[in-house]
Amino acid sequence: MSNELTAKQRMEIQRVSMPEQHAEARAGNFFEVNQGLPEAIAVEEAKRCLECKNRPCVSGCPVSVRIPEFIAKVAAGDFAGAAGILRVDNALPATTGRVCPQEVQCEEVCVRGKKGKPVAIGWLERFVADWAAKNMAPPAPPAKQSGYKVCVVGSGPGGLTAAGELARMGHDVTIFEALHDTGGVLRYGIPEFRLPKAIVDREVENLKSLGVKIECNVVVGKTLTVGQIMKEFHACFIANGAGLPVFLNVPGENLKGVYSANEYLTRVNLMGAYKADASTPVAKGTTSVIFGGGNVAMDSVRTARRMGSSRAVIAYRRSKAELPARAEEVKHAEEEGIEFMFLVAPLEILGDAKGWVRAVRLQKMELGEPDASGRRRPVPIPGSEFELPAELLIVAIGTSANPLLTNTCPGLKLNKWGNIEIDDNGMTSLPGVFAGGDIVRGGATVILAMGDGKKAAASIDKYLKEKRD
Repeated sequence: MSNELTAKQRMEIQRVSMPEQHAEARAGNFFEVNQGLPEAIAVEEAKRCLECKNRPCVSGCPVSVRIPEFIAKVAAGDFAGAAGILRVDNALPATTGRVCPQEVQCEEVCVRGKKGKPVAIGWLERFVADWAAKNMAPPAPPAKQSGYKVCVVGSGPGGLTAAGELARMGHDVTIFEALHDTGGVLRYGIPEFRLPKAIVDREVENLKSLGVKIECNVVVGKTLTVGQIMKEFHACFIANGAGLPVFLNVPGENLKGVYSANEYLTRVNLMGAYKADASTPVAKGTTSVIFGGGNVAMDSVRTARRMGSSRAVIAYRRSKAELPARAEEVKHAEEEGIEFMFLVAPLEILGDAKGWVRAVRLQKMELGEPDASGRRRPVPIPGSEFELPAELLIVAIGTSANPLLTNTCPGLKLNKWGNIEIDDNGMTSLPGVFAGGDIVRGGATVILAMGDGKKAAASIDKYLKEKRD
């Protein structure tokens, strides 16, 4: 039992390692890289938790998972008890256990991290969720229904979280998804080797077991409008993401073989372009160059490597110290033979006689004074231009709000970037219409979108109860 150990004994336990596919093998397949913790190893890791009274890890979690409680259950071997806690607190534990940046959230503030390595909270969350999938029945819907109907626009992490929370509260929830399958960015944006789509399917099925209904191929802003939705539903949560790609604005971006990361990853992840018999293939090249330094750039370059590029390059205009990607993803990329080219910026994309990419012209940079983000601004070095031969270029420098929904929603207030403005409760300028995730924040993480969904669900529930009173 965890409480039989003294603090000193817990401090003496070293953090465990996550079993992984060997780098050379995984660079050529789409199977999951991290293999998960065996039961005995998970229990050992859980015993490292000091069960702090002030619980800083909980405050560091955007969805406020009761971390010490579920970890204590794991330490005691009560995996079902741990799963029960997670099911209440987190609609997508198997997902967040794989893709959440715990190292800058719950694990960053873990007391164990002050003298050594923090407790592997994410790995334990994944372990519990995977164990529950094999050993427990899906969650059941609440016995009492509220009589209210709520619509959720988008089945990404924010929308799924809100839907699960609202269903547990007894509301009749319907999700409208624009694509032909569920999951949003979890399905089209994150590669199979990081988040197997069977995991997404399983978590969606858990929500359906709570009574959540999902209708795909419904493009809000085209198939129907928010105004039409509000004639049928008592409240609405908009979580359709910010999927409009941002490009480099350099000559040659219209050449064949140039992709936005959104299109490239969607073709591979959602449409199965990695399969030999894919009906929607993507261009391939011996050398691929990916512009950007975030998690999407890492997903893109590692995917290009697996799609056959013997040389896959990250071209980033700052230094390694400024890379915004997760440290684990950078480590995995390096192990898989990804080449990092720092302090370079594209000037022009060059094509051949048939309109295909043949090279990119780059310029070397140096870091100057900090910009608005607080990071040192890249400054061009005169006379440092050079050409890098490549057949595939992927732009992963961010996304912006797609105006399809917002342009058909009179009275909806937007900020200067086209993102939806909300009040402290997550409500938009339209009564009963709430919003969260990337459509509000701009590009963010899965867990932040989930946090928005959880907060919005609580606000919607309060709004509906006040409306009844």
